[in-house]
Amino acid sequence: MIYLGILVFFGLITLFASFFTVKQESAAVVERLGKFLKVSHAGLHLKIPFLDQISKRLNLRIQQLDVIIDTKTLDNVFIKMKVSVQYQVIRENVKDAYYRLENPENQITSYVFDVVRAEVPKTKLDDVFVRKDDIAVAVKSELQEAMQSYGYDIIKALVTDIDPDEQVKHAMNRINAAEREKTAAEYESEAQRIRIVAVAKAEAESKKLQGQGIADQRREIAKGLEESVRMLNSVDISSHEASALIVVTQHYDTLHAIGASNRSNLVLLPNSPTAASGMLNDLVVAMTTANSVGEVTKGNYPKPPKDHEHIGNM
Repeated sequence: MIYLGILVFFGLITLFASFFTVKQESAAVVERLGKFLKVSHAGLHLKIPFLDQISKRLNLRIQQLDVIIDTKTLDNVFIKMKVSVQYQVIRENVKDAYYRLENPENQITSYVFDVVRAEVPKTKLDDVFVRKDDIAVAVKSELQEAMQSYGYDIIKALVTDIDPDEQVKHAMNRINAAEREKTAAEYESEAQRIRIVAVAKAEAESKKLQGQGIADQRREIAKGLEESVRMLNSVDISSHEASALIVVTQHYDTLHAIGASNRSNLVLLPNSPTAASGMLNDLVVAMTTANSVGEVTKGNYPKPPKDHEHIGNM
């Protein structure tokens, strides 16, 4: 009875050892007495107990390996570059992926180092940021050619980070800030120029209108003076007296306008009505003298007195 129980026990163990399962997107490498037998994919499988054993279970899903590389650019700037490689075991080449490579991640890392350190030293720092996709394509192409024969498919290679030295980053930021300040200064200068031109144009237009206003004002004043003299002459006042009266009236009007403002900076000379009358007399004399000089210039000399006129005067 005891022997029967032992046999049943060992029979159950043997039965359970004869079956094994493989998860989805996985593959099991089965060996018989140390020699490759088969590759089993997802599902329930049968093997000979104690003779067959599962040597390795491989993941068939896409995996990612992040490689950080220290390298130097063409302009002698040291940078740290992070390259992410997405790879996958080829379903039909599970045997090669297991037996031909001891450590596939180290193998991939070596190829990435080799490609990056061959490509980046050809490029300046600023161009590295622009050409990172070209570097990623070069990494993928090199890895694809090398790793496919070992049963690995390279899905994608990505340059996910470019990190220059801290001092270099500060220098780049200062250059960028200086460039933006230069652009801002150029725009401010242009705006200042536009404002100056606009002010000059406005001032020129203002002076033009002001000149027209002064000319119109003087024209109207002259018309008013002419009309005033004509009205005064109609009441038996001579032209000389009428002119004197108008000058005195304008003098008092000017004094009234000056007194109406407490911020006036006008200086009026002369400062008395008699002086204004004297100024008018001087103006009349000057005009008479000018007329006499004009007559002499034209050859109309005054006639000399006759002899009897000299004798009569004597």
